[in-house]
Amino acid sequence: MSLSSINELEADLTKAAKSRDQIKLSVLRLLKSSLKNYEIEVGHDASAQEIMTVLQKEAKKRQDSITQYGQAGRTDLVNEEQAELEILETYLPAKMSEADLDALIAKSIKDNDASTMSDMGKVIQAVMAASNGQADGATVSAKVKAALQ
Repeated sequence: MSLSSINELEADLTKAAKSRDQIKLSVLRLLKSSLKNYEIEVGHDASAQEIMTVLQKEAKKRQDSITQYGQAGRTDLVNEEQAELEILETYLPAKMSEADLDALIAKSIKDNDASTMSDMGKVIQAVMAASNGQADGATVSAKVKAALQ
């Protein structure tokens, strides 16, 4: 499932309210609010790609919270954030396989004539653009760093 318009979000929000799914309802309301704030910030309606970017940011926030709560020993909050992340992930594209990501990195290194660590930024930017939201930035960074060393 993917989210390409605010109308889809509204429909899913209505379904969650009717089914009384409080966690999903809460997550979708926060997502709608984040999208509205983004639209106000940029001054136009969000495109499908911009919606995906906001979704990825929200998912990243949940991942960071899970890490922080886990380190603090707060399993109750970890479980709550994990449930929210699972809901958000249903709207994100499937993650790219390791083999596909490695091939994309190798192609980007070759296309950018990258050979040193100073070229790392160009390669990461190319990989992230080509992956269409299917690759995690931290994973890409680590793999590119390893490939260029």
